[in-house]
Amino acid sequence: MARNEEKAQSMLNRFIALKAEEKKKPKERRPYLASECRDLSEADRWRQQIMREIGHKVSEIQNEGLGEHRIRDLNDEINKLIREKSHWERRIVELGGPNYARHAPKMTDLEGNIVDVPNPSGRGPGYRYFGAAKKLPGVRELFEKPPELRKRRTRYDIYKRIDASYYGYRDDEDGVLERVEGPAEAKMRAEAVEEWKRMEEIRLEAKKAVKSGEVANVKEVLFEEEEDVVEEERKGEREREEKERIEKEREFVVHVPLPDEKEIEKMIVEKKKMELLNKYASEELLVEQTEAKEMLNIQR
Repeated sequence: MARNEEKAQSMLNRFIALKAEEKKKPKERRPYLASECRDLSEADRWRQQIMREIGHKVSEIQNEGLGEHRIRDLNDEINKLIREKSHWERRIVELGGPNYARHAPKMTDLEGNIVDVPNPSGRGPGYRYFGAAKKLPGVRELFEKPPELRKRRTRYDIYKRIDASYYGYRDDEDGVLERVEGPAEAKMRAEAVEEWKRMEEIRLEAKKAVKSGEVANVKEVLFEEEEDVVEEERKGEREREEKERIEKEREFVVHVPLPDEKEIEKMIVEKKKMELLNKYASEELLVEQTEAKEMLNIQR
């Protein structure tokens, strides 16, 4: 180990290294403005240099232990280099080169989903966040999606989805309902037929008992339901009779003798006669007529 250090410090080695540095060209500085470059190859080389610097800083910003201030500074430097890269890409297009901005990578959130980058100025890409900068306080909220608000459906939206299936008109089209209700329907039908046969037998026995004169046994043959029906019919008849009796009692009874049609016509003629006399005769004439009727004892 000591031998190697002695070789490096020897006069010959130092002389050879100095000569090699003299042969190298002076390190060129990247132009401040992309418009100053006139060569397409040179513009492409400066763009590649910026890409390498961006890659180095992006790999460095992935470390969350750098601290908030260092992460923010690195993110600012990366965004500055990205803006400079966009200037060189536009210059390359002006010099007749390819358009690299067309296939530029998109901005993603913490889950890897592509998000829109705000660009209020309209010149070049907007401000972006890389690596640990996405988890800084105040930045994480920018990548969080707002909760979806469930819009309340209106009455129109509810009725718009209602069709024949909602009311059950298509339940038997798939055949499932028929297979399920088939046995139950057959069972109910058989029970109804048996009940009808039993009722018919009871009626026949009742008719035979009436014809043979065994009226006393008819009540025992009748079915309980038939007795209830007969009792309800009798009750209904009694209620109707009671209503008719009450209505007859409520009829209007006249306690004063009413005039017949002839008397009514006579009264109407007398009334019209008096109206005409009052209209066309004077008061003196009426008084004289009244006195004359009294003297002659005329009631009319």
